[in-house]
Amino acid sequence: MPLPYVLLSAAVSLDGYLDDTGPERLLLSSPADFDRVDEVRASVDAILVGAGTIRADNPRLLVNSAERRAARVAAGRAEYPLKVTVSATGELDPAARFWHTGGDKVLLTTDEGARRARTLGLAAGVVPLGAAFDWRAALEHLHDRRGVRRLMVEGGGTVHTQLLRRELADELQLVLAPLLVGDPDAPRLFGPGGYQSGRLRLVESRRIEDVVLARYLPTAPGTGDRVAAADRHWLALACELAELCPPSRTAFSVGAVVVAADGTELARGYSREGGDPAVHAEEAALAKITPDDPRLAGATVYSSLEPCARRASRPVPCARLILDAGARRVVTAWREPDTFVPGADGSGVLAAGGAVVVVLPEYEERAKAPNRHLEG
Repeated sequence: MPLPYVLLSAAVSLDGYLDDTGPERLLLSSPADFDRVDEVRASVDAILVGAGTIRADNPRLLVNSAERRAARVAAGRAEYPLKVTVSATGELDPAARFWHTGGDKVLLTTDEGARRARTLGLAAGVVPLGAAFDWRAALEHLHDRRGVRRLMVEGGGTVHTQLLRRELADELQLVLAPLLVGDPDAPRLFGPGGYQSGRLRLVESRRIEDVVLARYLPTAPGTGDRVAAADRHWLALACELAELCPPSRTAFSVGAVVVAADGTELARGYSREGGDPAVHAEEAALAKITPDDPRLAGATVYSSLEPCARRASRPVPCARLILDAGARRVVTAWREPDTFVPGADGSGVLAAGGAVVVVLPEYEERAKAPNRHLEG
């Protein structure tokens, strides 16, 4: 199921703390960074915090700039993003500012938590998600029922940890403040546990007064048919590569990326790359990798179009090239239509060879875009 783009936002001290143990909230950001956060809030469909953040900080979570709110309204959006909190127990203070400022609010909780929350009379929509809280169900609800496409998560540390450990976070925006806390009882940004393997990819670093903003994207693919946030990033890249293809009336424009299990990009390619009128995207990418590279066995191949099962231009189709290379996981956006090969079924060839094929249909339109000239 499609999920919102989940953006984690946090500010920490140099030694990784979210706050100290004093009675007042420790201000880690600078005035200019607070304005940047306001700009990000204005750009999203919803802002989420955990119940612990409401109890500890009593936040309002507003877009403070009148100009930004006016721009949202002019664009046909609500003046304020939807405010979301999560709580397994439903035990929240009905007088908290979260409920009484801004626009619409929703509490995502368990069946028992919903009963408790309704008894308390919280000023929000209450959504029970079952006997136990399920993050994927929560995100699916926000996407499908609330129209949330971009979700900003502002804490706390437990929420950030859970989303990262479940590989549901698409981006981390981390602000590093020039402070040291050093108190073992103070809250940290991330807790212990099993996280994704590999390095995150730094896509931006910027000084903002006396703090530094760093933006990171996950890189490690999912396993089997389990979709990780990084799968969406890599498939989006494959779709971008498809736009580089020289147009053809007799072949699709396709992009492909091969990624190791730890998130290392092994190669990329696109149809008709290098002036070869017959080369396919997956073929172009795999040709750049040493055949005995041990990382191929755990690699994922991302292709904007389902790898071909039959082709006239070369003796070996891309589905077979992938299997011969040793890769056993493929993520694609679009099943091959009958435009050139009736009954094409690259996924069937891959599955018969022991590979898992994952289709992310939310990227289908992006994959089709460079091929519009073939329609009709």
